[in-house]
Parts: sequence; structure tokens; C-alpha cells
Amino acid sequence: MDRSVLRYTQLVAVVMLLLLVVPMAGCTSALATALWVIRGNNVDAEYDGLRDKTVAVACYPLVELKYRNSGVAKHIARQIGVLLERNVRKIKVVDHRKVAEWVDEHGLEEYTEIGEALEADMVVGVDLEQFDIYQDQTIYQGTANVTIKVFDCHTDELVFEKILPQVVYPPNTGIPATDKQERQFRREFVSVVADQIARHFYPHDAHADFAQDTLLLD
Repeated sequence: MDRSVLRYTQLVAVVMLLLLVVPMAGCTSALATALWVIRGNNVDAEYDGLRDKTVAVACYPLVELKYRNSGVAKHIARQIGVLLERNVRKIKVVDHRKVAEWVDEHGLEEYTEIGEALEADMVVGVDLEQFDIYQDQTIYQGTANVTIKVFDCHTDELVFEKILPQVVYPPNTGIPATDKQERQFRREFVSVVADQIARHFYPHDAHADFAQDTLLLD
């Protein structure tokens, strides 16, 4: 739906709601209800400095992860880029293949090196400290530990940093490995990790995590 049409629909809903609730409640209550209709359950971005910027995304694993989960970091970076392009206004994300090629050729000492080489304004760097998809040999339950870092390439300044709580998927219970191929579960968990990272840069549904336990059952 076009954003202008959506906004008009929301405003009409607010007006109708106010007509219903004002006679029954005070102005403060009515205003709070109206704001809920407009904003829904969205949580604001923790860092909104990527708008109107050219952004490179890089995910760098600890040395041992490179061998146990080959390619996972690149897939996470690619998915983060997709989510940023979809949800951040006027952002330009550097092609993930160019980032991967540069890292393969030059290694990675500082995230800002990527930005400078690929003419990006900002770099979203992800330190992948742990990634596993098994609770035990027969049960899938993904776990990952990551730190997010955002650098301004024009000043070499670290402008945002956050250590995420451990990402666990599904959060409350594992699933038998016989129910799904390893490749499919790994792909799903990569998407979950990327979402947990990317959502720091745009408004998102506060209740989105509640559906994770049922996602694998669909």
C-alpha cells in the first residue's frame, strides 16, 4: 500500500476512534489511544544515522568459526544489507559481493578500511563471536553472540556499538534434526541473526520475536 494512502487510512481511524472514546474518557486517555493507533507496536531505531548514506556491511567471524561454519558471516552480512535497503530511507548499500571480495583479497584489520576502499560513508561491522545451530547432535537450536559496530568513514569514528544478548532460535525449545535439513535450518537462523542486528537501525515491531517458536512449524 502506498505510504500516503496508509497514512490517510490511519488518520481516518484515529478520528473515528476519538469520536468513540472522547465521550467515555478524558482527553489524555483519548490522545494516548490515538498515538497507539498511529505508531502501533513499533520500537524506534537505536541508531538512525544510516539514512541518506552509502553503507557497507561486513561480518567478521572469529578464526575458529571460519572453519566450522564456512560462509555464514558472508550470508549474515548479505541479509543485513537486504533488510537495511528495505527499511531505511534513502540508504545505498554497497554490493555484498564487493565487500566479500575486498575482505578475501586484503583481510580485515579495521572496518573503516572497507568503507574507504569502497567509497562508503558508513560501515556496519558485525563481530561474530559464536555461531552454532545444534543444541546437541539430534536437536536444532541456534545460538549466536555478536557485537555491532558502526563507523563513520569520513572521521574514522565509532558512532554506535552494542553487544547483543545471545541470539537463541527457537528461543524456548529445540526441534528434532530429523524434521528439517541442516542447510534449511542454518539459512533460517542466519535470517534471524541478521534481523536481530538490522532492526537496530529502523523502527520495528516490538512483538516480532513472539512468533519465533511457531515459525519453524509453518
